[in-house]
Amino acid sequence: MRKLICTPFFIALLAGSAHAQKKTIAQRVDSVIRLMTLDEKIGQMNQYNGDWEATGPITKDGDKQDQIRRGRLGSMLNVTGVEHTRQLQEIAMGSRLKIPLLFGQDIIHGYRTTFPIPLAEAASWDLDAIEGSAHVAARECAAAGVHWTFAPMVDIARDPRWGRVMEGAGEDPYLGSCIARARVLGFQGKKLGDTDAVMACAKHFAAYGAAIGGRDYNSVDMSLRTLWEVYLPPFKAAEEAGAATFMNSFNDLNGIPATGNAYLQRDVLKGKWKFRGFVVSDWGSVGEMINHGYARDNKEAALEAVTAGCDMDMESRSYIGNMAALVREGKVGIGLIDDAVRRILTKKFELGLFDDPFRFCNVQREQQQWNNPENLRIEQEMAKKSIVLLKNDNQLLPLSRQTRTIALIGPLVKSVRENLGFWSYDWADDSARIVSTWDGIQKKLGSGTHLLYAKGCGITDTSRAGFAEAIETAKQADVVILDIGEARDMTGEAKSRSNIHLPGVQEELVRAVCSTGKPVVVLIGAGRPLIFNYTAEHAGAILYTWWLGTKAGNAIADVLFGDYNPSGKLPISFPRTEGQIPVYYAHFSTGRPSKNDSDVNYVSAYTDLHNGPRYPFGYGLSYTHFEYSALRLSAATFRPGGKLTATVTLTNTGKFDGRETVQWYVRDLVGSVVRPVKELKGFEQVFLKAGESKDLSFTIDADKLRFYNDKLEYLYEPGEFRLFVGGDSQNVKEIPFTLIAGR
Repeated sequence: MRKLICTPFFIALLAGSAHAQKKTIAQRVDSVIRLMTLDEKIGQMNQYNGDWEATGPITKDGDKQDQIRRGRLGSMLNVTGVEHTRQLQEIAMGSRLKIPLLFGQDIIHGYRTTFPIPLAEAASWDLDAIEGSAHVAARECAAAGVHWTFAPMVDIARDPRWGRVMEGAGEDPYLGSCIARARVLGFQGKKLGDTDAVMACAKHFAAYGAAIGGRDYNSVDMSLRTLWEVYLPPFKAAEEAGAATFMNSFNDLNGIPATGNAYLQRDVLKGKWKFRGFVVSDWGSVGEMINHGYARDNKEAALEAVTAGCDMDMESRSYIGNMAALVREGKVGIGLIDDAVRRILTKKFELGLFDDPFRFCNVQREQQQWNNPENLRIEQEMAKKSIVLLKNDNQLLPLSRQTRTIALIGPLVKSVRENLGFWSYDWADDSARIVSTWDGIQKKLGSGTHLLYAKGCGITDTSRAGFAEAIETAKQADVVILDIGEARDMTGEAKSRSNIHLPGVQEELVRAVCSTGKPVVVLIGAGRPLIFNYTAEHAGAILYTWWLGTKAGNAIADVLFGDYNPSGKLPISFPRTEGQIPVYYAHFSTGRPSKNDSDVNYVSAYTDLHNGPRYPFGYGLSYTHFEYSALRLSAATFRPGGKLTATVTLTNTGKFDGRETVQWYVRDLVGSVVRPVKELKGFEQVFLKAGESKDLSFTIDADKLRFYNDKLEYLYEPGEFRLFVGGDSQNVKEIPFTLIAGR
């Protein structure tokens, strides 16, 4: 039994529980702040790494424990497990005021159970499933002593060269906003303080996904209208969903580093949006303002960051080393310090840490979540929903279980940890828990089918020495499954690539195997859209399998053999070549739009390449076929304050039951500023049995037609519009309607 040593202050803090219960959290926070010294306040604004896994250069301090005892450290990251967190929390309980530590961790797509990477989950377009995935991750990491995840990443990303594209929801602000909300709700559960919930952190504020050239940590230069219309909406959705914290970003935005950007943090987030949580810097980003050329030294960096609204300094030590002097010199008002500390302490109270600093340190709960079979079941369901069918010539898929001989070829067939992707955790028993493609198929088919294997090449190999064996193996089979793609560390933070073709000689391996004339199914496991033009044109079927997590192989086998009809839709456009980037569906028309891919004479087009992407936003096939028909409107016109209803008939004309994601887009034909050729305004997932039809409706009101004009006014304008509906952003039915001026 843990022995609690009570000083007079701690007794006063806990005594009279009935009286304490009558106080609001705000009152309790104020009572603590009044007792704090300046150094103790600055300590709450200071976060250190735990000297284990890190996402930046580690500064190992021999006196971290002493700083905790002296109240000079308020939060730590990369400290997990009940044993470790309890040890450090007990040290905090030996400090003068016994203010509990916060433990944060990058729980991006799972903890003990690894879920599909966020970009893959976004391909499911299933908001309930995405929320459920985040909640499982919260339940597992909270059981391991974690209070706070540095997720979700809600950056819009339209450049697949950027490595961190794998952490987000793709290119579209509407879909991104829906997913941001789902992830915040999943992480934070019913309420903060529940032991199956952790604080969410919306990051990276803001516009980090628009790094020039897709190069991580690079500058961002954009109009404020683009910022508000494209890049800020998912952050607003996260704030409205109750995100407890925000993280600012590494990039400079229009010349001002985000960490020191008062417009973003003070004016927008804490001002216009009235955000009541706290803002943490990214790893070392306060100090990195020196490299930006925005601050002379750490002292000046601390001044710029706290003035701009950054409440907590992650790992740069700029606050802890300089803030007291800045206050004494009158450069930082004590009101700024108190505001930051109040925000941080409020979250510690909401988490219940002042009432029980060890409420997340329960060994039994940690053991219960360590191998929870329900979590693994949920992960496999999420993985199936994330797979996107890109091609299926002659209904090659699903494969029959009666297929006599199947050749499994490629560097990912028997890979284990590659299935986890970036931002995942390695456990000692991974080899027993993670299901490879080989294991999943073998389990699915049993002994009735003969499985052959050849690696062919490694992921980044330049050698073709294994091709001959791969070709001979393919020749012996009735059908070939090629499993190719990226290594798990090829897409992620600091993993930007100028060349996003399939690595090494893998596409040459595809060519060699296809030359046998055997039916070829290609699985592509990756963290970003890759370029694979030969494969796209010559393989019989293609499944984009991303990095699917712990039960990847089972999910892949379920889809390959028809136990699950793929329903994923791309959340980001796939380019034909790097020279086409950025390519996205919601572009402007320009003054010289190309009519089609062959129209290249003095229009906005490439002379050596189709304008459109290889696969457009929203694209994804099914084993069945869905037909859209009879698109109609309840009226051709409406006024502000009114609405009209669009209806379309969706029919499953194929032989399989299946689920379709019905996508609704709008175009404003004439505006005071030019508008995109399409904008996603809604979507709905519908399950239809083979031969079944259903009428689906979508309501249009003036609010759905709002945009930011050149004065950053969020408004709608009367005029003519087009409504589109379909299974992706290109293949659509359309109908006109008009918004009439006046009510």
